Amino acid sequence: MIKTIIADGKVEFEALKGLAGRGGAADAEVEKAVQKIIEDVRKEGDPAVARYALAFDGNYAAPGGRIETLSREDLKRAFESLETRLADALMHAAENIRAYHKKQIGALEGYEEKYPDGEGDHVVLGQIVRGLSRVGVYVPGGTAAYPSTVLMNVIPAKLAGVEEIVMVTPPRAGGTFSTDAVILGAAYLAGADKAILAGGAQAVAAMAYGTETFPRVDKIVGPGNVYVAAAKRLLYGVVDIDMIAGPSEILIVADNSADAAFTAADLLSQAEHDTDAASILLTTDPVLAEDVSERLGEQLAGLKRADIARGSLTRNGLIIICRSEDEMTALTNEIAPEHLEIMTEDPFAFLTRVKNAGSVFVGPWTPEPVGDYYSGTNHVLPTSGAARFASPLGVYDFVKRMSYTRYTEPALKKAGDDITTLAEAEGLTAHAAAVRTRFKK
Repeated sequence: MIKTIIADGKVEFEALKGLAGRGGAADAEVEKAVQKIIEDVRKEGDPAVARYALAFDGNYAAPGGRIETLSREDLKRAFESLETRLADALMHAAENIRAYHKKQIGALEGYEEKYPDGEGDHVVLGQIVRGLSRVGVYVPGGTAAYPSTVLMNVIPAKLAGVEEIVMVTPPRAGGTFSTDAVILGAAYLAGADKAILAGGAQAVAAMAYGTETFPRVDKIVGPGNVYVAAAKRLLYGVVDIDMIAGPSEILIVADNSADAAFTAADLLSQAEHDTDAASILLTTDPVLAEDVSERLGEQLAGLKRADIARGSLTRNGLIIICRSEDEMTALTNEIAPEHLEIMTEDPFAFLTRVKNAGSVFVGPWTPEPVGDYYSGTNHVLPTSGAARFASPLGVYDFVKRMSYTRYTEPALKKAGDDITTLAEAEGLTAHAAAVRTRFKK
């Protein structure tokens, strides 16, 4: 079911290249279909959104041809309808996420520097940080509800000072308020201002351009299917986006101190997402590799999504037996995983050598679901090797920076020759004249 290979400096790289979804290539047919949806929504607005909702999701998606909007009071009622145990769990998770992300605010403060150089001859340089005016949060529907996604996207935006947060999520079959109360309740708890019951590429396009129902947003965040991802990719520039999310993935590095049952369970925790998800184990212990392979078969039997997990492991599961911990380190940084678990005798020592990973889980008592739901770190992470250059979602993703400059007359006079020389070197004589004009008698 899961493939095991012995690293030799070549075979492991060939195996990694073959993993589905890690190439990042866009599907041409999907993009063509999404481009048509985007153009229709841009030209027609709400009628196009409703038409596509009816076509893709059925009559419940746009009753009477109208897209439903829920107010903050509606979201509050949804939260109050949750059973106590679930509401408490959401509140505890939200507290942890808020506390972790608050620490990011200090790194976003503006600054001002003055450079005096003689009487009246000074320069003031500064930076102002502002929260975005309006953000759209896409929360997928489909086969499962993801309240954790709501918390992870909305809470950092709120802390960044975003003025209005609009959540869009597809309704479930059954009518306007059939969308999971837990999704709506999480939106209330996190601080979303309203929810619009719509999904797909059409909802993304509507947020990017604005319609009668959808306010135009500055940025769209949140995961979705291939059509949602394609819409975000195509609309980048019209609107900002967080990232293009690929299939979920986990990499576990383990030595002979690791527990085979823990390791197998954690591989399955990602495999159950979908058949494109990747679950990879790097280990220096052949015995552990064999034990984990056996445990995977045993643990699959009790899973609700066993067929999906089995398909994922067959398609994208991989155990690589490495020759040394150094080889595990090099492969980890090459793979640049979304989730990395370290199950070695000295996990923090291994962590110091990790350069590329979205979120790292250190030691045997920190399974990846701790970060998915509860610890406070964000679970919106770069996938498909993008951790080489991208970071987890955070408060910094919901602000923009403005720079400002003030020169006094003596300061500009002192710098004028350098400025005009550089402008003329670029052939931009009007730039040079803008400085010289100020000193003509």
